[in-house]
Parts: sequence; C-alpha cells; structure tokens
Amino acid sequence: DGFPTPNAQQLKAISKQADGSLSNAPPPAKLADSTLQSLQAIAVNEEFEVAYFRSLLGNITTGVKGYESYKGYDKHALEKIFKVVIAQEELHALNALNALNKFKKLAPLPCKYQFPVTNIHDAIAVAGVFTSFVMGTLQDVSQGAATAGDVGIVRGVASIIGQEGEQNGFYRTFIGAVPSEKPFLTTSVGAFAYSFLNNNVIVPGSCPYDVNAFGIPIFQQLKVKGGPIALAVKPEDQTFDFSADLSTVQGASKFSNGDSTGLFVTYFSGQLLPISVPVKNFKWNGGKVTFQAAFPFEENIMFGLSVAALTDGNNFASPDDVPAKTLAAPALISVNDE
Repeated sequence: DGFPTPNAQQLKAISKQADGSLSNAPPPAKLADSTLQSLQAIAVNEEFEVAYFRSLLGNITTGVKGYESYKGYDKHALEKIFKVVIAQEELHALNALNALNKFKKLAPLPCKYQFPVTNIHDAIAVAGVFTSFVMGTLQDVSQGAATAGDVGIVRGVASIIGQEGEQNGFYRTFIGAVPSEKPFLTTSVGAFAYSFLNNNVIVPGSCPYDVNAFGIPIFQQLKVKGGPIALAVKPEDQTFDFSADLSTVQGASKFSNGDSTGLFVTYFSGQLLPISVPVKNFKWNGGKVTFQAAFPFEENIMFGLSVAALTDGNNFASPDDVPAKTLAAPALISVNDE
C-alpha cells in the first residue's frame, strides 16, 4: 500500500481502509525541539505497531497453528478488524512523519522487528499491554507539547489516545478482561517507551537510522519474572523477582558491594504519584543484578498496566522526575479484572 511513503492514490486507499483520513488542518508554524523529539518516538512506535498487526493478520490469514479463530470470532471477522487497525496505525505514523518532514527533522523509516508470541491469545494480550503503554506515553507527549507552547498538536494527540483506547477495549474483551482498564489510565514517559522498543522488538542494527540520533535515552531493560512483560498477574499483594544488566550503567557501580540502600523499584500506576518500594535480596554479579521488590496492589488498587523502573531514589514529585534517577526500565506488569 506504499507505506511509509505512499503516493496520493495509495494514501486515499489507506484512508478508505482506515475509515477516515489525516487532518487537513494546516500544521503549526513551529514546534519545539522537544516536541519534534516526541514525534520521532511516536513514529518509531507506530511503525512497530503496523508491523506487529501485519504479522498478526498474516498469521490469522494463513492459519498458522495457534492463530485459528478464537472466542467466537471467525477468521473473516478478525481479518476485517485488523485490516482496519493496520490502516489506522499507518495514518498515525504518517501524521508524525509528515510533521517531521515539514520541519526537516529525521523522520525514521521502519526497522526489522521480532515478536515474542506464538498464539493469538498471547498476541492480543501483548497488544493490549503495549497499547496501554502507548496511551501512557501519549499523555507525556501531550503534557510536554503543552508545556513547550505547542498546543496546536494536543487536539490531534488526544484523538489518537481515544482511538487507541477503542482498540484496547476490544483486545481486553477478547482475552476475557473488563473492556475499560482503569478510571484514569496509567501514565508513562517517552524515554521508557523508546527503551522498550529498542530493547525488545527492534532487531539490533536493522534500523535505517542511528537509534541514538534522537537524543532519547535508551535504558537497560528491567526484567520482571524473567521477561519485559508480566501478563495475567493476580490482583493481590505479592513480591516480584527482577533482574537487569547494570554493567554499563553510569552510577551503578556504587552498588557493586551488594548494598542496595537507596535502590527502589518505582511504579507508575494510573494517575498516582510514582510509587517507590525498596529493593531487597539484592545480588550483584559482574554488573548483572537480581533482586526482589513488593508489588503493593491492595493499597494502590493496581489493576491494569503498571510500569516499573529500577531507580536510585524515591519520593518523586511527578513521573517526569523518574528518568533522571533510572538505572533500568521499563518492566510492564498487567493485572486484569476478569
């Protein structure tokens, strides 16, 4: 269909498939560098989503084992749904790319990707988690743009948040969860989203650009229960096992003696202030660390997505303050009301 550089005829076809078109309002006369950086991260993410859903659709269409019809949806119904979603995600990406091209900033083209799922249930569960994560990141984009005086893009970003929420209601229903995740969706920060993409789904060295060119930090991956995402977590207080490789992280060597005083796992959940709990059972082995931390579900009613970071500090006044104290992030934790 010509994505990510469609001609006018191809763009029209994408728009018809997407059930709507790009805005025809004139772009802002100027955008702050920080806002353009956010648009670069959005473009990278939306291109990943296009590839993810294309892969999912391909598996459904060709009848790959594990991707047969499921939960009362037949093959043709699922094919229609994901064809529309793919086109909508293409327009999200083109919206960001067009702005970057207008302001002559690096407009990232797609990389190669790897997807750690083998069946339709897990594929849609993971889609639900990263869609929640994206909605949290877009909150950060809106806030940052407004702070920088770039109010002209906020309406459009808000419309994308709503669209992603509509998608996620379907994904959650498909896996048997309540459609609406929380009264106030979990927030996040752009650097965590960009780190997650680079650490988990982008094939290293496959991007047609330098992944460090945007000036967005790429944190070391924080793993929970052995991976970057914990799905189907029980809604109760519990202790999680975490791990990370801090061997190249500036400022981490002071913990090489095994003393974890001052180390915390900091969670984003809903619109609560960051929740920090002390690390325990900390072990340092040549920079590779393992440790445990409580997941304070009951006190904070942590349904839906929680975003975890290993931080050198606590008592954060806002999510924006967390990246500067982050050693590894993010781990994504999903607790569903089923």
